[in-house]
Amino acid sequence: MVIRGTARKDVKTKNLVKRLQPGEIAVIDHPDLDQIAAESLIQAKVRLVINASPSISGRYPNLGPDLLTNAGIPILDQVGKECFDALPEGAVIVVKENQILYDEAILGTGTLLTPQAIQLLSDQAKENLHLELDRFIQNTLEYVRREKDLIIGELPIPQIKTKLKKRHVLVVVRGQNYREDLKIIYSYIREVKPVLIGVDGGADALLEFGLKPDLIIGDMDSVSDRALLSGAELVVHAYQDGRAPGLKRLNELNLPAVVFPAPGTSEDIALILAYEQGAYLIVAVGTHSNMIDFLEKGRKGMGSTFLVRLKVGSILVDARGVSRLYRSKVQTGQIILICLAAFIPLILVLSLNRVTWDWLRLLWLRLRLLIKL
Repeated sequence: MVIRGTARKDVKTKNLVKRLQPGEIAVIDHPDLDQIAAESLIQAKVRLVINASPSISGRYPNLGPDLLTNAGIPILDQVGKECFDALPEGAVIVVKENQILYDEAILGTGTLLTPQAIQLLSDQAKENLHLELDRFIQNTLEYVRREKDLIIGELPIPQIKTKLKKRHVLVVVRGQNYREDLKIIYSYIREVKPVLIGVDGGADALLEFGLKPDLIIGDMDSVSDRALLSGAELVVHAYQDGRAPGLKRLNELNLPAVVFPAPGTSEDIALILAYEQGAYLIVAVGTHSNMIDFLEKGRKGMGSTFLVRLKVGSILVDARGVSRLYRSKVQTGQIILICLAAFIPLILVLSLNRVTWDWLRLLWLRLRLLIKL
């Protein structure tokens, strides 16, 4: 394998994809490469991914590497932190025989992940899953005790301008299969017109579909300036002591915001806010709800999510995965029948028109003369 291209690097893959151009080489430091990061790299149309860390550590069967290789994007794995630091941003590099060359100097060496190697590592990770599950359960129970205010009602709910009472509310997280699920429920969005809440990058997911978010909730680290400037009301997720690092970015953009100090994830507080504001129904897209989801997010437990879903479950509809439940497939034969059915009224109208019949007779005579019948 010999690949030459411009290298772009960042310790945060979600920041890197914002500036990657098609055909460039993505240099990341992302252990256990997750599905969302892989999909964003695929969408950026990178030529190669170089990872300083192991793309599959063996803790759990993460999906990112398999997605990349299936998309035809090779992964040069575990090149090391020193190589990552030494590789100049924007430099034209050559990857040859698993070595990274810059100005004819070898910056580092990695392992090319083949589909067979990924399958083997994933199988080994599945065998270790029960150990990870045990740790995950223990952490979840610990966080449940810490974050019980989410369910017993002692959490101070901020006042917002957007009216949610007795309305349908759509909460969008840029999680697994969010595009497919949004496509499936798009007609619901157009007909019911729910309040649209984007959780960080979920606001950009709404914009992808030509939908303007009414509310953006999160720590504001993975949402674009375009979304923040769309006119949506902004709610910054803060630590329980009131610190809100996301406010700095909004202040630089001269954007007003409400602060919501709370434990848990930003999607948790989005659901809580909608519930406490009297929403009639909450529809969630792309939310994280299982162990693999949270491990891919780097969280060791899901105490807050467990508590929140206990509280809001009576009005919560989780649309995640609905695209897998039902996929409409129109067969070729059905298309032909529809076209024939569309021609029947036309044929009937023409058959009643004398001028049409005279024209058809003239055409037939001319054809006979041409072929000398």
